[in-house]
Amino acid sequence: MKIALFSQEFNEEVKSIFDKIINNKFSENFSFFIHKDLNIKGLDFSNKSYFKYSEANDLKDKVDLLISLGGDGTFLRSIEYVKNNNIPILGINTGRLGFLASTKKENIEKSIEKIFKKKFQIEERSLIKVSLEGDKQLDSQFPYALNEISVVRKDTTSMVNINTSLNGIYLNSYWSDGLIVSTPTGSTGYSLSCGGPVISPSSQSLVLTPISPHNLNARPLVISDSTKISISVSGRKNIIFFCRFKSLTVKNETFKNFCRKI
Repeated sequence: MKIALFSQEFNEEVKSIFDKIINNKFSENFSFFIHKDLNIKGLDFSNKSYFKYSEANDLKDKVDLLISLGGDGTFLRSIEYVKNNNIPILGINTGRLGFLASTKKENIEKSIEKIFKKKFQIEERSLIKVSLEGDKQLDSQFPYALNEISVVRKDTTSMVNINTSLNGIYLNSYWSDGLIVSTPTGSTGYSLSCGGPVISPSSQSLVLTPISPHNLNARPLVISDSTKISISVSGRKNIIFFCRFKSLTVKNETFKNFCRKI
């Protein structure tokens, strides 16, 4: 089996856990891919082979599993190296939040044993795909979000007007500080803090959650994840929307997003 290892830091705790993964009795025939920014000095690979990677293409068709070591932030960051390569991710939690990185570090040996014996299940999660009208550049940047897309006002005290349609049918105009389109995975994050519901990861749903709406009747709305959502934004200032880990500035443009499962 070929396993990629990822962490955003390499302290003594991370080094100790990596050592347990690499030198576990069940991983004798494993080969490893290590992120190029990790200083692996002191790790004992013995007779095991290992390779360096720096981007998703380095892992494509070469890796069976990626192990993320850290909190949920590290897990989300690791997705940048998986993208649409159909590589499952195991999150080992050493941080504070563990909704995604749910495996406890104390159970790492048992986890490696289950991986070796193939006694595990792969849980699929929904992604949101974003497209901008008349802009093909975004398509080259893997325009998918695992948690949410947020349309928010920027550098102004004025609210923005967010016109929203579902499958081409007008839904509402949100006069607010912004709007969140959340997946079930992201329902425990930003959307939750804005009053949105927690949704089971297996549910085929998305949530529209307005941010500090001025409309008294504006409430979070749960919709099917097959829905094509069209959003146009107007306001006195530029607005910014966040997709995945990066943020892109949009000046009163119209953008559309739809969900795609991987």
